[in-house]
Amino acid sequence: MIREGDRIAVGVSGGKDSLTLLVALRQLQEFYPEKFHLEAITITMGIGDFDLTPVRELCRNIGVNYTVEETVIGKIIFEERKEKNPCSLCANMRRGALHNITKALGCNKIALAHHRDDAIETLLLSTFYEGRLHTFSPVTYLDRKDLYMIRPLIYTEEKEVRAFVKEYGLTIVKSPCHIDGYTKRQDIKTMLKEMTKEKRDIKSNIFGAIKRSGIDGWKE
Repeated sequence: MIREGDRIAVGVSGGKDSLTLLVALRQLQEFYPEKFHLEAITITMGIGDFDLTPVRELCRNIGVNYTVEETVIGKIIFEERKEKNPCSLCANMRRGALHNITKALGCNKIALAHHRDDAIETLLLSTFYEGRLHTFSPVTYLDRKDLYMIRPLIYTEEKEVRAFVKEYGLTIVKSPCHIDGYTKRQDIKTMLKEMTKEKRDIKSNIFGAIKRSGIDGWKE
């Protein structure tokens, strides 16, 4: 995932997952045998109250250069297009902006903070709503941009991320998105929570199936 001389752009939303990833990678730099460089990047949506002061302070404290790319993606989606199901388009537009600034900063890899629960939820979302077996892989090569997308937290459970945030006292910045917490992904989270009450290892079973399936570049 990480090799000598890599320049890694960390996508930072201000949420618990991305802040955990940023701090973890910065700590990894201290003892990892292969040297790599970090850049922190936030793509704004141009809507709502989005105070990034805590993220700026964190980056300054840990010694990571921080770039904020201002966009009007939120206004395009919610005000101009008035999308009824905006998540997919928003993700694509933010991803494109992230790719561009990553290249501009001379980075060859993008680190995203998707964890184990995200992989499980994405598989179920794709199965239920798209009729296909798909989830994101630990490493993806983007040939059009000549970039590698890595997900260092992919084997980390969401509860472990919460514990990390609490342990290190990280300040979370709330998403300005109008529908944050009211999405199909949230519905899947709720469903899994209810199912886990009856069968505690259900998420472990699903994740095990992902690893054994060989889909999307996964290997056990």
